[in-house]
Amino acid sequence: MAIDRFYQPNLQEPFLTGEEAHHCLHVLRHEVGDRIVLFDGRGNETMNEILTVEKNRVTLKQLNLHHTPRPNYRLTLVQAIPKAKQMDNLLQKATELGVTDIIPIISERTIVQLEEQRAENKREKWQQLIIEAAKQCGQNWLPTLHPLFTVRDYFETHFASDLNFIGSLQPGAMTFKTIFTRYHQDHQKKPNHVCILIGPEGDFTPAEINLALSHGCQPVTLGSIVLKSETAAIFSLSILSYELQNELGCTNEIA
Repeated sequence: MAIDRFYQPNLQEPFLTGEEAHHCLHVLRHEVGDRIVLFDGRGNETMNEILTVEKNRVTLKQLNLHHTPRPNYRLTLVQAIPKAKQMDNLLQKATELGVTDIIPIISERTIVQLEEQRAENKREKWQQLIIEAAKQCGQNWLPTLHPLFTVRDYFETHFASDLNFIGSLQPGAMTFKTIFTRYHQDHQKKPNHVCILIGPEGDFTPAEINLALSHGCQPVTLGSIVLKSETAAIFSLSILSYELQNELGCTNEIA
């Protein structure tokens, strides 16, 4: 039977408060003597026994500490925000698939346009969705959710990767396998940091695509069927996560 997991960014504080305490006591109905797991989003988790309960506070006794090794690769998703609740679902799936960085962007064809305050509110909601997904799937490393960028601002300010992909509907786009093979032939190693850009419904504009190409992004085909934006992201992350996990593995270094 799976043991319920709760997010506590400071595991030196053996208690839950706020929403996590409410969920523990009033949704999952935990009581004194029950065992629960806390994780901090940085690879650490603890098994705990509930000692006392109050209305909005759960005091715990830590029984053991376990560290999950950090992957020694980075997998970054740069995602044009899709409409409706598709972004919510995408964040959950990206967390499950082991993405390390999520960078939401606004493109010229993005339907959702967010003013500054609304963007910050969205970001807080998205961060909570990432935490909830990590709780459910047993992921002990939370992906970093970056601030919202425009396409141009992203390319002007953000870090470079070993391999930068952009999902493409254009003729001549290569497969993931072809690009990975060429990288290995050129560098005699696998990439440590891979980034995938996924556009909105209707794709990036020609100007945005040219900007991406000028910054070293390689067009990658996702097959002959035109995929929705969130489907394209999940499809790409599944391939990249599998490739990186199986070829590069993990390191025991605590970061």
